[in-house]
Amino acid sequence: MWDKRCPGNLISEGETHALIRECSAADKVQSIISDTVFDRSGGNPFFAVRANGATVWDVDDNEYIDYVGTWGPAILGHAPQVVVDAVQKAAVQGTSFGIPNTLEVRMAELVVNSVPSVEKVRMCNSGTEATMSAIRLARGFTKRSKIIKFEGCYHGHVDSLLVKAGSGALTLGQPDSAGVPPEFTSQTIVLPFNDVEAVRRAFAEHGADIAGIILEPVPANAGLYLPCDGYLEFLQEITTRHESLLIFDEVMTGFRLGLKGAQGRFGITPDLSCFGKVIGGGLPVGAFGGRSEIMDCLAPDGPVYQAGTLSGNPLAMAAGISVLEALSDGSVYDKIDSLGKALSDGLAWAAESAGVAVQLQRIGSMACCYFTDTPVHNMVDAMKSDRERFSKYFHGMLEAGVYVAPSQFEAGFISAAHDEAAIERTIEVAARVMKTL
Repeated sequence: MWDKRCPGNLISEGETHALIRECSAADKVQSIISDTVFDRSGGNPFFAVRANGATVWDVDDNEYIDYVGTWGPAILGHAPQVVVDAVQKAAVQGTSFGIPNTLEVRMAELVVNSVPSVEKVRMCNSGTEATMSAIRLARGFTKRSKIIKFEGCYHGHVDSLLVKAGSGALTLGQPDSAGVPPEFTSQTIVLPFNDVEAVRRAFAEHGADIAGIILEPVPANAGLYLPCDGYLEFLQEITTRHESLLIFDEVMTGFRLGLKGAQGRFGITPDLSCFGKVIGGGLPVGAFGGRSEIMDCLAPDGPVYQAGTLSGNPLAMAAGISVLEALSDGSVYDKIDSLGKALSDGLAWAAESAGVAVQLQRIGSMACCYFTDTPVHNMVDAMKSDRERFSKYFHGMLEAGVYVAPSQFEAGFISAAHDEAAIERTIEVAARVMKTL
């Protein structure tokens, strides 16, 4: 923590590509692809072999304009030279130490100096580790057990957070995955996002037991929807009043929506914040931080245990540092926000021209296109979208060389490597595809 104060037999690349082509149609390959969402839109995932800038290529050398960007980290584009150089330089000095290193300190300085709410920060290996550790810390600090999360907000594959929402406004969690005992989720309260009264009722019933609220300030794992005016301010007020903690999961939005993340955009000061993706420059990384008095509860200074052998890995730190330093003057945000607006405006035009009802949701360089004629403010609204129509849209775009997120319930991302030509090409393809829907 930093204080503000198989091996296997070698085969050729060509043989590898041939093996992938042979196996990709087999059911057994589907079972070993981690976290794929292609099954939601039909078809098999393609296998990428290289990526550069705003483009990815598959094993058959098909080329795609990429709007997934490794699910967010590729804010500078794929394999930007500053990241490649930083990783190569770091690797020569050692790929892992298991002890503190100077790159951790530099990364901590960048995070702490950029995000005012973070006075101390600790590195870990993934967004999942960050949210898991933040929740443990919140419970240890408050000496309370219950956590509020919101329907449609994803916080990694932590057992206690893999919870479906029920039909009521206040639902005690039931496991959303096999292998998670009900006891693990019994202390998780799931509420609809953007519902002030549901939060009030939860605190009225369980206030003395609620350690905190964890949320994506901009939920981007159910498509993308925005907090209503005053909603985040309300969450800050009610947690402060009940001496609970407000935890922002900024794994998606941190350093994506600006150097201060979503909390900077909305002017909110959470008690704890979780980061990942962008701060790793494409390598596995996570971090969490917040007020000093809370972070001081972590071992070895306090009773809340957290550790990780590869936390602060020098390769991930070097990659992330190079990205954050490239973002520091703000010019990248000006570019990607402008491109994001141009793309959303173009897609809206394409849908209107084709007579297709859509809801285009965007903030900065993050966006989602719901196929529905009703506004989307939460997961219930999102579920009303036409997933069959989205599937046709996705496959039409893919066949034309544009890779958008392969699920109606995922956000897309623009990078600094995209340009006006790529945006224009995407709008042109979308206009053709929309007319087929």
